Amino acid sequence: MTSFLISLAILIGGYFIYGLFVDKVIGTSRTTPMPALTQRDDIDFIPMAPWRIFLIQFLNIAGLGPIFGAIMGIMFGPAAFLWIVLGTIFGGAVHDFLSAVISIRSKGASLPEIVGNELGNAIKQVMRGFSVILLILVGAVFVLTPADLLSGMTPEWFDRSFWILIIFGYYILATLLPIDKLIGNLYPVFGFALLFMALGILVILLFGGHVIPDGFADGLSNRYATDQSSHPIFPMMFVSIACGAISGFHATQSPMMARCLTNEKLARPIFYGAMVAEGIVALIWAAAAITFTGGYEELNQYMAAHGNSAGALVKEISFTWLGTAGGILALLGVIAAPISTGDTALRSARLIVSDFLHVPQTTMIKRLAVSVPIFIAVFLLMMIDFNILWRYFAWSNQTLAVFTLWAVTVYLARNHKAYIVTLGPAMFMTAVSVSYLLFARTPEGFGLDISIACGAGIIVATVFALIFFDYTRRIAKTTALQN
Repeated sequence: MTSFLISLAILIGGYFIYGLFVDKVIGTSRTTPMPALTQRDDIDFIPMAPWRIFLIQFLNIAGLGPIFGAIMGIMFGPAAFLWIVLGTIFGGAVHDFLSAVISIRSKGASLPEIVGNELGNAIKQVMRGFSVILLILVGAVFVLTPADLLSGMTPEWFDRSFWILIIFGYYILATLLPIDKLIGNLYPVFGFALLFMALGILVILLFGGHVIPDGFADGLSNRYATDQSSHPIFPMMFVSIACGAISGFHATQSPMMARCLTNEKLARPIFYGAMVAEGIVALIWAAAAITFTGGYEELNQYMAAHGNSAGALVKEISFTWLGTAGGILALLGVIAAPISTGDTALRSARLIVSDFLHVPQTTMIKRLAVSVPIFIAVFLLMMIDFNILWRYFAWSNQTLAVFTLWAVTVYLARNHKAYIVTLGPAMFMTAVSVSYLLFARTPEGFGLDISIACGAGIIVATVFALIFFDYTRRIAKTTALQN
């Protein structure tokens, strides 16, 4: 219990201390021209209340990652608690916050344009395709997951196919309508359900007479029960827990909300704050998983007996700890999380494609012209096995974080700001992504020996850092000549 409370306190303190430091580094200002006002179109660029933007951003980035990902990640042991806390404060929150601020200062530019501006046109073209593919993957994954959950809670005639059609239809409307209509009005309801779920579980953990078997006294060794050689903590845990620590997908969402903000000074509470809130949700569910099952070994046994389905555990925890009414409301929060991520993923895909093609989005016909091919791609991807979709999403998600972090680092260096706040996370996530791709014994990986994979990951991260330092030297030389 003590370790859990300390972790919770560090997360909250991280927002007020390190978040403020990063804010000073980037130098947010009340006088920065805001795209919501300078480019207002009442479709995508539209002023919204800060509390609405916070809830939308929080729900956009949450999905099932801080719930399902945290449960799968805590199977590795207490190291997961450290990753959630440190990854959120020094990685994910910085990543989300700074990408939003740079978007604001780039007239609401989408992620590929931001990355391309800093890393070059060739990278911009890669990022355009990579980002859209990732967002389409998110849309497909987060149609199937809530459809499965809803079909298990409703009568037989409301089967999986029925809910897929309903959810997909909602996604189409959320992608096409002005952001303040459907998304702006539904998200407060979704947000209440998700926050109720997290707070309800937290109250049970703290006051329900439970002992949280965090296992720190026994060290940070791997607790994964089945074949640890194929599930080493590094890099596998850092990919399993993404949305609860750092996730590249978030940087595709930050620009969308940056287009609705009316004051740059609000960026820290909304973007850094939403990521800290997500880290707290991940921390709660990680603790709940080992507490409910009785420990790491018992959790691994439970997951093995239920086909490694985190959904089964979430449902059982919700109904056992919160009762029938509370359990239903909690599950509605769990269902709302992926739906509220899937719809804005497709909306972000539309914005990225429209930015790339320079197609104004002020009329429905033009929005349909951009969106229909995206909808068709999502529908086709839903025909593929879910487990395959999720594996490719997990790796591509963290790879997107690598591109974003390096772009932000270059931006900070170019503007003579303390780039150290993103350089360390950029190098670390580069090593994670490269190591995972080389090690993973799945179709997307190369299945190399762990020492070779990790060694290569470290080498690639070091090479990127050397290239970056050469870039900073050239910046310093140019500045000296100009002075």
